[in-house]
Amino acid sequence: MNVHIETARLILRDLEVEDAEGIFQLDSDPEVHEFLGKSPITTMDQAHHIIASVRSQYERNGVGRLAIIDKASKDFIGWAGLKYEEEVRTEFNYYDLGYRLRRKYWGQRIATEAALESLRYGFEDLNLKEIGAAAVAPHTVSNHILRKVGFQFIENFEFDGELCYWYNMKRAEWER
Repeated sequence: MNVHIETARLILRDLEVEDAEGIFQLDSDPEVHEFLGKSPITTMDQAHHIIASVRSQYERNGVGRLAIIDKASKDFIGWAGLKYEEEVRTEFNYYDLGYRLRRKYWGQRIATEAALESLRYGFEDLNLKEIGAAAVAPHTVSNHILRKVGFQFIENFEFDGELCYWYNMKRAEWER
């Protein structure tokens, strides 16, 4: 895909094979997976598989999650960005905004910064008409971030036996 986006503090770029250690640190943390089915990864092979899966989304859909890199330290923070989602809402497909950060970066407004830049990229660079997002109901922080960046709550739905909240943003709402 070859995406490279910079904000004041962050670089958002394609996920690369070299990010495997960062992905492992992110996705092997049980606290990171508290609201993600509580199934953290346990091997570097799984980290490599995650990267390969995201990179195949770049090829197949022209979009996928991006690595978040700290501009100052060059540290792998996590990932954010858009994904063409085909599994969460079985009744329709959509472009989904998501983010996941290593625990040491929580509470620093990084998810908000990356989410806003991902929305800008989706609406302005990719010319998308709308972007969706979902969060499990008990994940108050993620739900707060989605509302803070401008998503409108649409409805409740169930995924993997969990109550989730569905959000949407249309380009016209972004442009306001």
